[in-house]
Amino acid sequence: MNSIVIRVAREADAVFAEMICEEMESSAKARGTGIAKRSPFYLSEKMKNGQAFIALVDGKVGGFCYTESWSDGNYIANSGLIIFPEYRMLGLARSLKSFAFEESMKAHPKAKFFGLTTSLAVMNINSELGYRPVTYSELTSDDKFWSGCQSCVNYQTLQAKDRKNCLCTAMLFDPAWEEKKKEKERLKREALDRAIAILSDKDHAGETAKVQNL
Repeated sequence: MNSIVIRVAREADAVFAEMICEEMESSAKARGTGIAKRSPFYLSEKMKNGQAFIALVDGKVGGFCYTESWSDGNYIANSGLIIFPEYRMLGLARSLKSFAFEESMKAHPKAKFFGLTTSLAVMNINSELGYRPVTYSELTSDDKFWSGCQSCVNYQTLQAKDRKNCLCTAMLFDPAWEEKKKEKERLKREALDRAIAILSDKDHAGETAKVQNL
């Protein structure tokens, strides 16, 4: 049975940086899509600063992703999710993505979380976490983010459509949605409590009338 550890990456995990970069690139080529290219140094800095998440299987790197902040911290992306081929039947993608989301939410409770993906598996995981499909206009307008798409084979399509659409599905999580959901649930509970109280009062009044008529 495999020993699996999912945690915030550390500076010492930089030994895996080059291997992760190579797998990111080969995986993107296999899918026929692109991913924002990052250097081993970039990933090492993310690990050093506690802005990355790693899955270790028997002490070997099995999965990885990192956090990026855009538009003055108003938009957060857990980017570069990668699971090494030999570990893709262990549920690592869901566990790692969920862990990264929870940890990032603690650090950025008011930010909107977003992502662009062509992966159905990632879409399903995002949906479970509360993400919704949105138009590109609802994502960050930060040019630095969109410049990361230049390494994608579909970049010309994105440019031709003025960054309004492409092959990737845009998904967004807005914490305000959760607040609205909680408020709706609170109002429903209050309405139900009032209805129960009214029925209880009527039942009580009926019983009192019966006693008085005896």
